[in-house]
Amino acid sequence: MTMFPQQLTDPRVFDIARALLDGFDRHYKIFSETSADAKKRFEKADWHGQQLAQRVRIEFYDLRVDEAVERLEHDHEASSLPMEVWHQIKLFYIGLLTGHKQPELAETFFNSVTIKILHRKYYRNDFIFVRPAVSTEYIDDEDEATGATFRAYYPVRETLREMLKAVVQGYELQQPFDDLDRDIDFVYEALLEQVGNVRLRTNFQIQVLSSLFFRNKGAYIVGKVINGFRSLPFAIPVLHNSKNRLYIDAALFGEDDLLALFSFARAYFMVDMRVPSAYVQFLRTLMPRKPRGEIYSAIGLQKHGKNLFYRDFLFHLRHSSDKFRIAPGIKGMVMLVFDLPSYPFVFKVIKDYFPPQKETTREMIMGKYQLVKQHDRVGRMADSLEFTNVAFPRHRFDEELIAELKKFSPSVMEEDDEDPSVLILKHLYIERRMVPLNIYIQEAQGESLEHAVIEYGNALKDLVAANIFPGDMLWKNFGVTRNGKVVFYDYDEIEYITDCNFRKVPEPRNEEEEMSGEVWYTVGKHDVFPETFGPFLLGDPRVRAIFMQHHADLLEPEYWQQHKERIKAGYVHDVFPYDRGRRFVHKIQPGTSLASPDDAPVDAPVDVQPLGAAVHDQGVLSGFSTGSAGSGD
Repeated sequence: MTMFPQQLTDPRVFDIARALLDGFDRHYKIFSETSADAKKRFEKADWHGQQLAQRVRIEFYDLRVDEAVERLEHDHEASSLPMEVWHQIKLFYIGLLTGHKQPELAETFFNSVTIKILHRKYYRNDFIFVRPAVSTEYIDDEDEATGATFRAYYPVRETLREMLKAVVQGYELQQPFDDLDRDIDFVYEALLEQVGNVRLRTNFQIQVLSSLFFRNKGAYIVGKVINGFRSLPFAIPVLHNSKNRLYIDAALFGEDDLLALFSFARAYFMVDMRVPSAYVQFLRTLMPRKPRGEIYSAIGLQKHGKNLFYRDFLFHLRHSSDKFRIAPGIKGMVMLVFDLPSYPFVFKVIKDYFPPQKETTREMIMGKYQLVKQHDRVGRMADSLEFTNVAFPRHRFDEELIAELKKFSPSVMEEDDEDPSVLILKHLYIERRMVPLNIYIQEAQGESLEHAVIEYGNALKDLVAANIFPGDMLWKNFGVTRNGKVVFYDYDEIEYITDCNFRKVPEPRNEEEEMSGEVWYTVGKHDVFPETFGPFLLGDPRVRAIFMQHHADLLEPEYWQQHKERIKAGYVHDVFPYDRGRRFVHKIQPGTSLASPDDAPVDAPVDVQPLGAAVHDQGVLSGFSTGSAGSGD
């Protein structure tokens, strides 16, 4: 097929292309308005409104896609159009993207709509955007009213402190600071620790993105310090204290701190941005190890993030030769998990049937995954990418894996009659690969073991704060990231804490009940008995000793019930995507507003130092880095 048609064969081509772009523009307008309103919600400390907006925003995209499909079918009978017409529609659509501020997102929207109309044999670049057609380089917001993507400040040593204050004041938050001068002193001291006695070059500057990044109860200033050929990424979290005044909580420096802030295990940010690609380009200079797709997802554009992920995946397939295999570790009862050894992700397919103890359905499991997607994951639940009708090269599948798919998920697997070299999976999830915690603990010794057990308890406490009860708390359902962080990834039994009934095991009424190995008391559907966690989790004496030292409260029903009552009363816990030891609150004298109990988390997780192969940016150059290669967070 030639790239450009010789003539226009259907007068509806332009109308359809225009309708598709109108659908995207409507989506992005609603998306942007919701993201921009995050600033007002933050100023008002409307945490429940912020959470609701984060959940609802995720649904916007699919609603607009369905609207566009319905419009095209109603007005143009889109599904009956010949393929040469669809080829022309794509070309006209490309023409409409000239000068557009979000062309890459509009291309993804085009794909989302058309794959609901076209047969999958047309999922190639002639008809959809398998490869991008419009460059996003050097696009910026040229509207004087909204300003450029980032602001640059040019201090000298003598004016550095005042310039830092000007950076914060530039965001015009409509809520007073408790003591901005005090907080700026903290930031200034923290920056001097990074800069040290490094000579400030003529280009010394501070660049910050023009919009704040909002998530949970925090607002983040994100930027970098540039000195000569080196740069130092930073983020400054702004929070509310118990008197509803603002304060700067910490100063985060270096790529690793930013990777933790933008982690795949955290909820998406709300950011007011007219040109997303410009924001992504800037963020890539701060986190060169993080793929562009993950950055798009982190700023709430997860559909395009998924699109970029898939492009990277196809590229990897073309340049590798290993085979998909059953993933190492204990096989799940609900999900069939497989991986490609050379690729740092796992693929999960819901089984067609489950053992009797699993009272669930495919629909319920998909609902749990959607719940996690819409929830604040507090750094403890892995993000998952959901795909439908994915075509894989069949020869890349290990025969043992093929047999497993045919046995446990025959309804999900389809072999293409037209092309026997292709294997189609109708529905699957893809997640970042981690070391299963049970395997990690088996192999760990000394400090590594202690770290893992403490982190496991921390993960549970963070999930509790987010109103999430994991359900199945076995070690195998948690994974360890590259930096030694423990993350939950098995969602089929999760429940809201507020839906659970945490009970103490009743005393046996007689000797027979006491000696019986059976449960002698009634158990309701949502009853949970924390005392019973111990026998399943703490069989290893080494593990038990560490766990009881740091997290014995997790075995007490009172701990869970207290948190349940606080959440039901409307309390929203603070979530700190950085070590609590970095908080400036520790520098403030007791008795001041920031040192009040309301600002400290209840039953806070234990601070532990990260383990693993983390590459820290703070080296001999006093914090300034040229960037490093490797994997993301």
